Amino acid sequence: MEIKNLPKNYDPKEFEERLYSEWLEKGYFKGEVDETKESYSIMLPPPNITGQLHMGHALDHTLQDILVRWKRMDGYAALWQPGTDHASIATEVKVVEKIKKDEGKSKYELGREGFLERAWEWRNIYGRRIVEQMQKLGDSCDWEKERFTMDEGCNKAVTEFFVRLYNDGHIYRGNRIINWCPDCKTSLSDAEVEHEEHGGHFYHVKYQVKDSDKFLEIATTRPETILGDTAVAVNPEDERYKDLIGKNLYLPLVGREIPIIADDYVEMEFGTGAVKITPAHDPNDFEIGQRHNLEKIVVMNEDGTMNSKAGKYEDMDRYECRNVLVKDLDKEGYLVHIKDHTHNVGHCYRCNTIIEPMVSKQWFVKMDELAGPAIDAVKSGQIKLVPERFNKIYYHWLENIRDWCISRQLWWGHRIPAYYCQDCEETVVSKEVPDKCPKCNSANLKQDEDVLDTWFSSALWPFSTLGWPNKTKELDFFYKTDVLVTGYDIIFFWVIRMVFSGLYCMDEIPFKHVLIHGLVRDSQGRKMSKSLGNGIDPLEVIEEYGADALRFTLATGNTPGNDMRFYMERVESARNFANKLWNASRFVFMNLSEDLVENLNRESVEKNLTLADKWVISRVNELAKEVTENMEKFELGMAIQKVYDFTWSEYCDWYIEMVKPRLYGEDLAAKKAALYTLTYVLENVLKLLHPYMPFITEEIYTYLPTVDGSIVLASWPKYKEEDNMKEEEEKMSLIMEAIRNVRNIRAEMNVIPSKKAKLMIVTSEDKKATIEEGKEYFKTLASASEVEILEDATKIPEDAMSTVIQGAQIYIPLDELVDFEKEIERLQKEKSKIEGELKRVSGKLSNQGFLAKAPEALVEEEKSKKGKYEEMMKTVVERLENLQAKLK
Repeated sequence: MEIKNLPKNYDPKEFEERLYSEWLEKGYFKGEVDETKESYSIMLPPPNITGQLHMGHALDHTLQDILVRWKRMDGYAALWQPGTDHASIATEVKVVEKIKKDEGKSKYELGREGFLERAWEWRNIYGRRIVEQMQKLGDSCDWEKERFTMDEGCNKAVTEFFVRLYNDGHIYRGNRIINWCPDCKTSLSDAEVEHEEHGGHFYHVKYQVKDSDKFLEIATTRPETILGDTAVAVNPEDERYKDLIGKNLYLPLVGREIPIIADDYVEMEFGTGAVKITPAHDPNDFEIGQRHNLEKIVVMNEDGTMNSKAGKYEDMDRYECRNVLVKDLDKEGYLVHIKDHTHNVGHCYRCNTIIEPMVSKQWFVKMDELAGPAIDAVKSGQIKLVPERFNKIYYHWLENIRDWCISRQLWWGHRIPAYYCQDCEETVVSKEVPDKCPKCNSANLKQDEDVLDTWFSSALWPFSTLGWPNKTKELDFFYKTDVLVTGYDIIFFWVIRMVFSGLYCMDEIPFKHVLIHGLVRDSQGRKMSKSLGNGIDPLEVIEEYGADALRFTLATGNTPGNDMRFYMERVESARNFANKLWNASRFVFMNLSEDLVENLNRESVEKNLTLADKWVISRVNELAKEVTENMEKFELGMAIQKVYDFTWSEYCDWYIEMVKPRLYGEDLAAKKAALYTLTYVLENVLKLLHPYMPFITEEIYTYLPTVDGSIVLASWPKYKEEDNMKEEEEKMSLIMEAIRNVRNIRAEMNVIPSKKAKLMIVTSEDKKATIEEGKEYFKTLASASEVEILEDATKIPEDAMSTVIQGAQIYIPLDELVDFEKEIERLQKEKSKIEGELKRVSGKLSNQGFLAKAPEALVEEEKSKKGKYEEMMKTVVERLENLQAKLK
């Protein structure tokens, strides 16, 4: 067997890409149905084909990959199902921009078919690009099962879902208030509207009561919607307005008569207690309009300009109309006053345009019956949100959910499977394109022009990707999935919809756990964004530091549900850790040889294992147990921190240093026991690290002569009761504490590491054997020239330095530590330096000009310095006198 060593320098560029290609070639990531194993599955939240991998993706994917690699090693039939999302609005915006830039045309000039050709071209280029970037991160997905939310199978699932919901009475088409984006020119669901605080105004306007000189004063933030008012509402208990209920008002500037109605929705204490009602342009007003059968007057076009119902303001932009209308109200005496007002304003989540509530004919999913089972799934514990505090948000959203507007006025997406008879206006919802109208037999049918909300298809992701609505072996084996890993920002967009869709279609929850992580923020805690220019490209980090360093950084210090700050210093620290592991592994391999590796097993070395060997074997055994427990609780950051601490400190800084004398000695049995322990512990460290740092662990593992195959398929370390050696751990803990204390004394005395010094240890009877066993470690790690164990302190020199540990006192004779003549010389120089500082500060404090002009704080600072130097001088003089006395 040829023993090879690692290259001298750790360079991830030398092996990361090569190893990933090998993993793919050998099919290590395949999620196969294997009835002899327990299944474990995660569905990758499909990234949009509009952009590239960002730091949020990198965090999300790293956490998922950690879980999947761990479970794959732990003997599960693991599937990480990858794919990409067509991202309807976002992609259409990008494609429209590209067509305009490249061809100077609008999508309407190209026509639907021409536009969709360009959109598919976009997907083929950019959809592949993000997959390649995911692979650079090390994602161990089953790429042979990769799906796209608009592939043939997903399209079939979407159609099936829509038709089932429609036939069961959960989908309807109607005129309702929706969120409208004037820029994207499409409806949006409530979840797709982001609210931001804006500085605005309350415009107080008076409406004249018909056949009276009385006026009702109302306040509005959107005066342009006055043109669509169909009532003014007051509370039925409001004494101020009881006599006016049922009477009419004249709409300012328009002159149209509108009624004064009574509704409990109106708060008497808020504003004037009278509220203008615009059912076509406000969600709350819409509900009031439904209760009172009010007319719905839409006064805006799809692009945010005013329509013919706006009269003289027709064709004006909504904000231009606002300005002109307010001036006209003022001119005609209807404007009472304007007050500053800060309020939340809804924006399109894609283009950030202020949305316009508007009545529109759209398709909706009735949520009342679907929301209940989704709430129960979490309340009953079938689905566990991690951390649990997100339950409250989940419940609140579902308990207050409105019907879901699912139609979008776009071309890129799943086209709605609804067909309209052009002769009798019958609506036909069908999986297949109908030949004729079932009502009048006409063949003159036209499909709905709209497409479905992006989230309608991604809601089916956990089961559509496994073949639903067909009954496949993959669907039967891998559904329900085990974990969904996602950011808290899409709980409403995606998580909730997957839950009710899974329960509806599969009669089973889509996942057992939802691991919710926070955002990756910059070093100042700000959200990464293009506008701030503070985004960090994960691909650039990988290029400079390697994927392992990035993954390690994202995993450490990460706790479920919390945002994390990203510092480049942490990436450098992660790379330093990788370098430490690399160099430690090189050291191990350097000491291996064919004859020593042959039959290198526990049985052959058992009787020669030392205290240090047993200690480190016991510690890595305990580490495997703790790390597994942490990972089972999704405490991934805590788990990797423990592996890091053990590897850096206990394995590299302590154990490797402890075994060097045996490795360089002539005792072959002792050397073999040391090498067995070194390789055994290294193997386990690599396995525990692999889910987090897959590349470096695989590269080192392939050089390890005591193992075969890939670490990807290696078995996860298990806790062994026979390796639980607590007695040895306690003994070594005592010795390590003693060594640390001795090192501290030497550091305080500025003793160079190469200078050996005698240790005299007075110990209790019960600790005597442990100290005796640790003699060699004192020599190796505490620069002890010899270790003398005493029963009492009678032989200890008076000037010996000392330290105390449990059951023992350790002394170091001063003359063992210090070269008196050199120390006197050093102290005399130190004394001269302090004298200079004392002279300077005393001069300042005796200078009346300084005392008169300097700020009081500065004077106090100088006085403090003088006191410090005087104390230092006292210590140096005492030390000098003691040393000089010893030389006499």
